Amino acid sequence: MRNLSLKQLQAVAAVARLGTMTRAAQELNVTSAALYARIRQLEDEAGLLLFDRTPTGLKPTDAGREMLWAINSINTVLETCTERLRTLKGAGGGRVALGVVSTAKYFAPAVIAGFMGSHPQVEINLTVGNRTGTVDALRNYEIDFAIMGRPPRDFAIEAERFGPHPLVLIAAPDHPLAGKTGLTREDIADQSFLVREEGSGTRAVFEEFMNGVMIRRARLGIDAGSNETLKQAVMAGLGIALLSSHTVSAELASGRLVLLDVQGLPIRRDWYVVRRADKVLGPASDSFWHYLVQEGEGFLPGIDEIIRQASPEQVEP
Repeated sequence: MRNLSLKQLQAVAAVARLGTMTRAAQELNVTSAALYARIRQLEDEAGLLLFDRTPTGLKPTDAGREMLWAINSINTVLETCTERLRTLKGAGGGRVALGVVSTAKYFAPAVIAGFMGSHPQVEINLTVGNRTGTVDALRNYEIDFAIMGRPPRDFAIEAERFGPHPLVLIAAPDHPLAGKTGLTREDIADQSFLVREEGSGTRAVFEEFMNGVMIRRARLGIDAGSNETLKQAVMAGLGIALLSSHTVSAELASGRLVLLDVQGLPIRRDWYVVRRADKVLGPASDSFWHYLVQEGEGFLPGIDEIIRQASPEQVEP
């Protein structure tokens, strides 16, 4: 049945419903001869009769009923497709493929929950990775758009800022520099630094901030690919680290980490939502994009709040 067409199926359905070739041909606006040819072609291909001729008209045979079952199944699928397209057109449903750099995973679920509160039928596919992996996913059309702190520059993109992204220097509460004010880069240069992996946006900002100053790497001897690993290492007293304030707010609030007061910190950066310039967003993705731009900042803890949470009793160095 490789050559089966919708017109042939419509012919079978009309004949079964109306009982005669003549009436079915009139409904379909074709000649009786053309309609008969369609039915005969189907019967020849199936090798079975589709209708029995009875005193009360044409009645479907077992083969005809199988054909009608197929027709009903196809109609159901088409109706479902129509409803889903109607839903997609109104952005009430659909799927969104969202990528976020690992630093954004601390607030991205709250943003998603906020969006889904008014778009409960939308499915979100969330991918969390480092900056390199997230940029690659954008480049290869694997995601609709991404949340990151530093948009790529090696291919055409569209990016919109949606909130501040401050970076802070953290230490263990018993660190010798904890509580001191007015520290300079030179004052911290002899400390053991724990850093993110090569290619990380946070790593790039750290290297820019400490450019021209000799630094000592931590004896731990790792490039931590995880904010969680860095935080645990800092809390264990293995060094200090420059991290996004949004990744450490809970630890600062509980006193497990403290901020170091260094001139030039916090470093003010921004969060962006980014997509390929040639990426056409569906209604659901487009709605989520605009939600992020308009509402995303409301899900970010402010730096002033973070500093208040982390304020130890200040003493002069």
